[in-house]
Parts: sequence; structure tokens; C-alpha cells
Amino acid sequence: MKRLNKKVGFIGAGNMGEAMINGLIKSALCKPSQIWASDLRAARLRQLKDTYQIHPTQDNVQVFEQADVVILAVKPQHMDEVLDHLCKTFPRTIKGVKLIISIAAGFPIARIEKHLYQDLDESSKGLLPIVRVMPNTPALVLAGMSGMSGNAYAGESDLDEARNILGAIGRVIEFQEKDLDAVTALSGSGPAYVFYVIEALVEAGAGLGLRPSHALRLTLETIKGSVKLLEDTADSPASLREKVTSKGGTTEAALNVLDHHRVKGHLMDAIRAAAQRSKALSASD
Repeated sequence: MKRLNKKVGFIGAGNMGEAMINGLIKSALCKPSQIWASDLRAARLRQLKDTYQIHPTQDNVQVFEQADVVILAVKPQHMDEVLDHLCKTFPRTIKGVKLIISIAAGFPIARIEKHLYQDLDESSKGLLPIVRVMPNTPALVLAGMSGMSGNAYAGESDLDEARNILGAIGRVIEFQEKDLDAVTALSGSGPAYVFYVIEALVEAGAGLGLRPSHALRLTLETIKGSVKLLEDTADSPASLREKVTSKGGTTEAALNVLDHHRVKGHLMDAIRAAAQRSKALSASD
């Protein structure tokens, strides 16, 4: 990652905003003095100031004016109000490029443009490139997976800058915006599916007489080892599954039950349902 010699501002300082602040500082991408954050909660700002020594403020406009990179980290249901207030307050004469990164789930680029680009000419719009991002909660431990998409005014240098920032909290892949609903369903919501499966495995182990703590440790280490095996070999998931499944053995008995209940099909249905919900939320005004 390249050192970021710019000021970064967070409008909204919830868990994901803090994860990004933590990542930027831990990776040495930014010094604390380069980071601004706004939030309505004074106690939250004090906590961030004490923990990270950044600049806290309750004024979103101050963050917008100070920062070269503005990260919109407010809840989607508050985005319209926040953007509307910004547009009514900050000067409409843009001086220099200000990269806008939104991590609000289900809030499309066109809706951000509707606010930020009102009354701006083409030249000024070009100074406010927008990148929409779908991160996930493992970003809280710097192991996130993000999908991102830039608008028509986001050039390669803007996308590189966004990749650099997101690299501080994990990994990132660039997509067309139309694919972000699928990214949301698979990766954004994905940790919940994994935790759901872990819950079931732990409860099953406990039901078979294991201590819950032992069942949890067995489950976690098995999942971590399986992921590492998949990452470190050229085999597909299906191939590795087949290697574990002996004819007439215990694994085959378990997989027969899963197949009988169409577990794979139901998982695929669930992900499609999440994608459809994401699409519906993106389309709503």
C-alpha cells in the first residue's frame, strides 16, 4: 500500500467507519493528524479522539471542507438528509479533486450524484469523483472483502486511491455497479451465513455430548484449516469435498442428508433473495 498524503474525512463514525480509521492508522497509510471524523454523538467522538488521536467534530460540513477524500459512512436511511445538508452548506465552487467514497449499503451512485452534482457544470462534477463500496464486517479485524464501483468521473487514479484505502481493511475487487447487488448478497451478507453454519455445527457437537467450548474450537479450526487448504491447493471446492467423502463412510452419510434436504439449493435461494432485496433497496427513493 502506498502512503496517502491526503486528508481523509469520515462523515459518520460507526463500526465500519472506525474499522477504516483503525486500518488506515495501523497500516501507516495515514497519520492520525490526517484523519477527520464527524458524528452526532459527542461521547463517540471523544472515544475516537482518545483511541486514535484523530480530529473529531459534530460538523459534517467541516469534514467535507477539510478532507481530500470524503468517506460517507452514515446509515443508508440518513444519506439523503446528510447529502442534502452538505449541498446546501458547502461552497458550490469546487477547488481541486475531492474523492467521494460511499459505504452506505443499497444507496446507488445516481442518488449520490443527484445531491452532490446539482447545479454543477461538467468541470466541477469531474472534481467530485464518486466510488461506491460494499464492505463486510470482517473489516473490523482488517480481514474485510469489499466490492467497489466508480462513476463516470472516477478515473484510474481515483480508483487506485480507493483500492489503496480499502486495502487497509482487507481486500477489494472492482465491479460494474449493476453487480453490487450480487456482491452484497454473497460477500456483504456472507459473514452471517458463515456464522449461521457455525452455530449449527457447534450446537450439533454439543448435542452429541461435547463441551460447547470444545465444539466451537473444533468448528473454528476446521473451517480455518479448510479455507487454508482451498487457498493453498489448485483443487476446486468440489474436488476437495470428494477427497474427504469415502464410499459408505461417515462424510457420505452426512452429505446424503444435506442433499436430501436440498441444502445447497436452499443456500443458493437465500443468496438470490438477498440480491433481490438489495436491488429493491437500491431502486427505492
